[in-house]
Amino acid sequence: QVQLVESGGGLVQAGDSLRLSCAASGGTFSSYAMGWFRQAPGKEREFVSSINKSGGRTYYADSVKGRFTISRDNFKNTVYLQMNSLKPEDTAVYYCAALRSSSYYYTPTKSSEYEYWGQGTQVTVSS
Repeated sequence: QVQLVESGGGLVQAGDSLRLSCAASGGTFSSYAMGWFRQAPGKEREFVSSINKSGGRTYYADSVKGRFTISRDNFKNTVYLQMNSLKPEDTAVYYCAALRSSSYYYTPTKSSEYEYWGQGTQVTVSS
């Protein structure tokens, strides 16, 4: 059983940056592909970014490509989401998720593929 705890959310202005962290415990972190999702009020949860087990392969939603960067530190059991040039439409609760994957390169993008989820961290971007 993997436990995921997100942190780093907050209230910022448009154009600002934030770095989210997701600390994992209870499993072998390097065995898991990791992802970030977000959910805005009244909307469905949507994919933001994912990273494979080693950190060498990443994938982004078009809406964040070029502004967000996902990374991981397998020694610290942590995945990060660096968010730059934030926009009001980035306002949402951000969740990290984990999938134990046998594939070295897999970067899952569907929420249904993930096994474990954190509790979420709120990001609010004011205009």
